[in-house]
Amino acid sequence: MQQSVKFKNSTWLVAANLHLPENFDAQHQYPAIICVHPGSSVKEQTAGLYAEKLAQAGFVALAFDASFQGESGGEPRYLEDPATRVEDIRCAVDYLTTIAFIANDRIGVLGICAGGGYAANAALTEKRIKAVGTVVAANFSRAYRELNALQILEAVGQQRTAEANGAEPLITQWTPASIEEAKQAGPVEVDMAAAIDYYRTPRGEHPNSCNKLRFTGMGAAIAFDAFHLADQLLTQPLMVIVGDKVGAFGSYRDGFELYNKAAAVNKSIHVVQGAGHYDLYDQPFATTEALGKLVPFFNSVLL
Repeated sequence: MQQSVKFKNSTWLVAANLHLPENFDAQHQYPAIICVHPGSSVKEQTAGLYAEKLAQAGFVALAFDASFQGESGGEPRYLEDPATRVEDIRCAVDYLTTIAFIANDRIGVLGICAGGGYAANAALTEKRIKAVGTVVAANFSRAYRELNALQILEAVGQQRTAEANGAEPLITQWTPASIEEAKQAGPVEVDMAAAIDYYRTPRGEHPNSCNKLRFTGMGAAIAFDAFHLADQLLTQPLMVIVGDKVGAFGSYRDGFELYNKAAAVNKSIHVVQGAGHYDLYDQPFATTEALGKLVPFFNSVLL
């Protein structure tokens, strides 16, 4: 069972789907898990898949569209702002505490890809989050810093000047629209090919996942480190899931960095053999194994 809901972040509303367990009883109190989607994604894609499976396992699961994206409000549109992404999670916790059938002391978070980095970062200071799970967690900004960060920042500054003087906002894209388009820039790396296959084909595409990215937002993104102070502040129980087919997006490396750095005493990492980054978005062999670790983990710390 699923309900469309909204909660507030600053002056706008965040659109979400609340996934409820089978035989849901509003008189009962349930543990809840906030599911945080990847960059460029929306709540109906992989975050929604994990939310549905967690609801089947007995949790209430909340999947939402990031502020400025999907069905959520906020201006300017198509902005990927790490600080706001993290605040979205805090606001989701706020919302859950207003629901009578949610046990306020049994709220967890699960993030996929960039959502995993944001989930871990939110838990540093949001201690109402009692457990953290990540699937192919990516330290989103690290990937951009490993490109030509200084060149990007110079371009961002020039674009901000142009827009301040009347130019139209520069809206770029997260991924090429097709493999053929990607090949125009040279050989297509394995993670990028898989991203195109997931987001830009019937396999995973969704009309609200529009592949639009506001370029000037990259200024804030490049300076953000999702795992900063995790060695001191990430004390909640932690489960990290990665795949062993390593691509350029770096989630295998980021997952081990998060696991090794986290201050948590109760922490585990699991490698899904034969799985690439995007296999863990929706492919049953990979997601079933991931959930086979995540569900017992959340049961052990939230029930």
